[in-house]
Amino acid sequence: MADDRHDENGKNGKNGKNDENDRNSENGKSSENGTAVVVGAGVGGLATAIGLRRAGWSVRVLEGRAALERYGTAFGIHPTAQSALDRLGLGEALRARALPYRRAHIRRPDGRVLAALPLERVERKAGRPELLVARPHLIDALLAELGRLGGADVEYGQRLTDPRTLDADLVVGADGINSSVRTAHFGTRSGVRAVGTVAWIGIAGFETGIYGETWGDGRFFGMTPVEPGRTNWYAAVPEATTAGELRAAFEGWHDPVPQVLAETDPATWIRYEMRHLHPALPAFVTGDRIALVGDAAHAMTPNLGQGACTALLDAEALTRAVAAHGRTGLPAALRAYDAERRRSAQRVALGSRTLHRFVTTRRPALRDALIGLLPA
Repeated sequence: MADDRHDENGKNGKNGKNDENDRNSENGKSSENGTAVVVGAGVGGLATAIGLRRAGWSVRVLEGRAALERYGTAFGIHPTAQSALDRLGLGEALRARALPYRRAHIRRPDGRVLAALPLERVERKAGRPELLVARPHLIDALLAELGRLGGADVEYGQRLTDPRTLDADLVVGADGINSSVRTAHFGTRSGVRAVGTVAWIGIAGFETGIYGETWGDGRFFGMTPVEPGRTNWYAAVPEATTAGELRAAFEGWHDPVPQVLAETDPATWIRYEMRHLHPALPAFVTGDRIALVGDAAHAMTPNLGQGACTALLDAEALTRAVAAHGRTGLPAALRAYDAERRRSAQRVALGSRTLHRFVTTRRPALRDALIGLLPA
């Protein structure tokens, strides 16, 4: 579980078409291919804007916050998402700041290893390792590429009054789990659901050398590399647990869990409630111009560490379909995007939610016995 805190960028926006639709994109392309508004400037929104600009579209990115948050926790980037970044022209920028993730285990609180995470198997199958990158580095790389392409500056401090009035050929809701675009165009059938767990995340100022997750009774603790000299950590506990109670919740666990908490300033800890969308949406698109990507479409618990990956895969698939079909073929492009991504993303969301229930069970002896039956 790397940092998959749900983006909630979507309470944002200014209605109307971009007054600068004639600005040229890379290679001299004009806005003839269409106009788009992307609501939300998280990973999925920025990646979508990049893909659309590369296809020659005129793009506005509306962000409700006055500035993007640059908290320093880590994203896990699976090889499939790395390939998506390659197609978006961002692969080298990712690899310049990322670390390979090759060895990690699941442990009990006493330190006994229950199983190895299948990182070596992933690398053998894909021909490249899982990568870990600090969230600020990925956001900065996305912003830099968007700036290089030109014509799609992020408009900060925008509050969306009514997403239905946005005037563009394509409107993309990349505005997080509380998506106003989703609510306006898809209704409230699929809503935000809490799972009764909160996560505290932070960065320790040393390398632990011990990575993976430790599963206890209704709680778990994880550590991953993030960059030289630092360790990304996360602690998932029952939602009533306060910051003042967090260290006590992991007292007596194997080294270096207590040390990580003791040597990290609580003022730097970030708390978020684990939530997901339920029931699953029947489609990620509606009409002939509305699409959802990332958490707006399929927010999931962070147990599989796939939130950023699925957002990147959504963005690349959507913009690839739009580029292939063009402005006049936009309805067909949206259908192709939905067909490619919806079931896949929803399977990941279901798997993550199922894993959360398994990890946080109050019957850890049975859980640990089942883990012990898995192949090495």
